[in-house]
Amino acid sequence: MGDLGFWALAHEYPDHLAVVGPDGTELTARELLGRANQVVHALRGFGLTEGDVVATVLPNGIEAIELYLACLQAGWYLVPINHHLVGPEIGYILADSGAKVFVAHERFEDAALLGAEEAELASSVCLAVGEILGFNSYTRLRDNQPTTDPEHRTLGDVMNYTSGTTGKPKGVFRKLLGITPEQGALSLSGLLFLFGIQPRDENVHIIGSPMYHTAVTRFGGASMHLGHTVVVMDKWTPEGMLALIERYQVTTSHMVPTQFHRLLELPEEVRARYDVSSVRHMIHAAAPCPVETKHKMIAWWGNAIDEYYAASEGGGSVVTAENWLKKPGTVGTAWPNAELAIFDDEGNRLTEPNAIGTVYMAMANSTFEYHKDKEKTDKNRIGAFFTVGDIGYLDEDGYLFLCDRKSDMIISGGANIYPAEIEAVFHGNDKVADVAVFGIPDEDWGERVHAVVQPALGVVGDAALEAELLAWASDKLAKFKTPKAIDFADELPRDPSGKLYKRKLRDPYWEGRDRAI
Repeated sequence: MGDLGFWALAHEYPDHLAVVGPDGTELTARELLGRANQVVHALRGFGLTEGDVVATVLPNGIEAIELYLACLQAGWYLVPINHHLVGPEIGYILADSGAKVFVAHERFEDAALLGAEEAELASSVCLAVGEILGFNSYTRLRDNQPTTDPEHRTLGDVMNYTSGTTGKPKGVFRKLLGITPEQGALSLSGLLFLFGIQPRDENVHIIGSPMYHTAVTRFGGASMHLGHTVVVMDKWTPEGMLALIERYQVTTSHMVPTQFHRLLELPEEVRARYDVSSVRHMIHAAAPCPVETKHKMIAWWGNAIDEYYAASEGGGSVVTAENWLKKPGTVGTAWPNAELAIFDDEGNRLTEPNAIGTVYMAMANSTFEYHKDKEKTDKNRIGAFFTVGDIGYLDEDGYLFLCDRKSDMIISGGANIYPAEIEAVFHGNDKVADVAVFGIPDEDWGERVHAVVQPALGVVGDAALEAELLAWASDKLAKFKTPKAIDFADELPRDPSGKLYKRKLRDPYWEGRDRAI
């Protein structure tokens, strides 16, 4: 076959079903390419040149995809902003990234207007999908342009902003390579090769998580660049995903453990209603997956549950279901051209198997920096290695196991306690839908272990359940690891990617106290 990359494949296979929107709209590769080309022509009318930034606040949809394809063939940086952010937070990213054009959906009108005002963006460079007061119409601007391929095409990139759970978010910036989109197509699709996923091959990829997340865009984009059909969900529901898997014979996706939990909560008769035999590589990451949860998903979906460990900054490790079953709990071995290492707090590399320390990664021929923040860029590096602050160890076979985030580690009486280990135990109880474990002040021990549990559907969170869960955990956890008390919540504060905002639960206990995190 010819070149990889959506743009080349769209010319080679113009009638291929490229994308299915959340409302069921189906576009062929020819139609989607035409839209992406129109966007390039339209935005060049604003004077955008190579290296400029286009920022978006959009839900999952065809517009998000066509903007991605436009930016990557016009040499621009796409900055997809979390649409759950409020106006000042959006304004910070608009200003920090130096956005030249801002595209927002009418669903987020209030936050988009305030964000543009905070960043002092002229209304003339603000575009609305739908109607936003003072913004120009994105659709009219696009549709008034030709669908022909633009001239002077050069590879752009996506600059995602870190979540900002510990301070202001920072853009993960990589220098543009100055090559054509076709020359960069292999690198754009390389993530899928880690799992043996091939070009075309009747693959269908479903996007169920928000596309402002790095991996969701990277994996969805990689699927398009390999000629796969992409099915897009706006708001994910477990049964809705099962229905789409059956209808479109979905083979791949990028998922998070929270979605596994929600799927497994469905009644057995609902799960049995849908044919999921088409799935081949339902890849997960972004948050720890309890061993019991993964066992249940493999039992249901077969050896299609692949996993990797990486970050917006790079990666990483990878593990197939087959290898994971040999070493339950691992996040895998280093992927090609990457290296994993464990360092102690003094910067010494720990080479003994099972030595616990901070996890570092290095990738050949791949560098990044935090946009406008050299201090943070340098702070998280040791030579060619970088870290995102996770604690873990490498076993004797080079398999990586994660313990927790350094900022979440509990130090009680001088002992290091890893909440993720405790959370994994509680996830094994059918009366627990979700759980968060963290340290709270203790006059004698410095910190003590505390848990907040979201009870399963139909289960009442009361003193009786607290006693039952603590008794149940007592022979599964050492006494010093077992929570001293459990609170209950209707729902834990997770973002749509499954990341838990543990600070929202923990901070009230530490108000007025010092904590070295």
